[in-house]
This record gives sequence, structure tokens and C-alpha cells, in this order.
Amino acid sequence: MQLYLPIADIPVNVLLILAMGAAVGFVSGMFGIGGGFLMTPLLIFVGIAPAVSVASVASHIAASSFSGALSYWRRRAIDPALATVLLTGGVVGTALGVWVFTLLRNLGQLDLTISLSYVILLTAVGGLMFWEGLRALLRMRRGDPVSLRRSGSHSWVHGLPLKMRFKRSKIYLSVIPVIAVGLLIGFIGAVMGIGGSFILIPILIYWLRIPTSTVIGTSMVLTLVTMVIATLLHAVTNHLVDAVLALILMVGGVTGAQFGARAGQKIRGEHLRLLLGLLILAVGVRFAVELVIRPEDLFTIRETGGAAP
Repeated sequence: MQLYLPIADIPVNVLLILAMGAAVGFVSGMFGIGGGFLMTPLLIFVGIAPAVSVASVASHIAASSFSGALSYWRRRAIDPALATVLLTGGVVGTALGVWVFTLLRNLGQLDLTISLSYVILLTAVGGLMFWEGLRALLRMRRGDPVSLRRSGSHSWVHGLPLKMRFKRSKIYLSVIPVIAVGLLIGFIGAVMGIGGSFILIPILIYWLRIPTSTVIGTSMVLTLVTMVIATLLHAVTNHLVDAVLALILMVGGVTGAQFGARAGQKIRGEHLRLLLGLLILAVGVRFAVELVIRPEDLFTIRETGGAAP
């Protein structure tokens, strides 16, 4: 069943796109992440332009994050003060990311930049997560005790100035690293079309020592707002948001997430980290292969200054 995507300017198989949305939704529900780091590469792999993929997935992530953020808000698992400071940097980072996105597109370097960014980010993060999960499994089999860092413990970050008390998270912390983290996540999200939760959550827990009880809900607020802003900016400045594509992905994603959440409850945390690291690493390697493989048709297109006489 073929459907024409007006912005992507190609026909696609609706069942394939629905299946992709459901598969990514399943992974998102299982691991508790946004899934943009998988959705954007999958769309690129099936022939949709990277620019359209990034812009359209941003709207999909925003819609997916809304219900999650609302649920955590009702459970009082969101720190409003922390979310506000994160958004201070996130909004600026998103605007900067869209500006860089537009600049690279005008220079004709956007597709290469997106591919290289995914190769570097996914192979690094996936490799680290896979190694950490593998070490945890080996320690568990040997019966070694697992030393966990307490979220409230201090590091050099807590010695920075401009401190603020985040009452819901029960932590006294400088706003400088929080704003910097928000800026980074907003920038990466706008350029690569990812919510950034799989990067943001570990940073908040292990680097800033913020309690896990408020991290996930607060990260969803940041993802929601930055992705809404990214979608609006991409639509206004670049006209790349394909609403038809985003709608199909949402339908599949919501369905798959329900089954993924149930499956995730039946798997041990160590196994989940190992599987997620392997999955992220595999997508990064796939992008690397795409960059170095020789295309079947070798040709270039060059614009000339005027018509031939």
C-alpha cells in the first residue's frame, strides 16, 4: 500500500512505516527512551532524505513525550525548578542547532554531517553501554559486589558558583552545568532529530548526582519543549516537516510502546543495558558502512550559471 509523502517527495509503503514506528515504539517502551536515535536512521535507510527525517521525527518525539511528561507530572516526579533551568539552555541550544542545520543545508554538507554525527555518537554511546552492561553481567556471575554511586554524593561540579536549591530533587547545585547540559541536548536534538534522553539521563544521574526519582520525568519535559520548538523552527525556516509521515509514525509508535513496556518489565536491568548498547552500536556501525560503501551509480550533479546557447 503506497502513499505519497508531500514534503519527502517520495512514495512509501504505509505498512513498512507503520512497522518501523511500532518497532521503535516497542524499543522505546522497553528501555524507557525516546527512540529518535533509531527512528531517524531507519527513515534514512529506507530512502527518506536526512533533512526531512530529522525535522519530521522531531514532531514525533514531541508527541510521544507529551503523554509521558503528563503522567510523571501527575505523580509529582518532575522537578519544576530543574526543568526550568534545563530549558534555559535547551531553548538556546535548539535555536542554535536549527541555525547550524540550515547553514549546513545551504552549504550542501547537511547529509554528510548528520551521518558522521550518528556514527560518532552512536558507536561511542553504544560501545560504552554495551561494555558497562557486559561488565555488570560478569560481576553478577562471579558474585562480586556492585559498587553504586549515591545520587547525592558530591563531585567537582558541586563546587561551582551560582548555586540553586532544587527542592523536589533535594539537591543544592550550580546552575552552570545544568544550563550547559540543556544547551547540549537542545543542540543535538535539533541537528540530529533525537530527544537525547539516552544521553541526558546518565548525565543527570551520574555526573550531576540528581536523584533518579525526578530525572526521567524532568528529562521528558526538556525533550517535549525542545522538540516542539525544533519542529516549529524547522517548519518555518526549512519547510521540512512532513506531517503525513509524522502521523503514521505516531500511530505505530503508540501501539508498539504498549507491548515494549510490558516486555521491559520481564527483563533484568543488566540485560536491558546490554541489549540497548548492542542496538545503538549496531545502528552506528550501519551508518559507518553507508559512508564507506561504494554506490552502484557514480554521478554528480552540478548547477551551471546559465542556459546553454
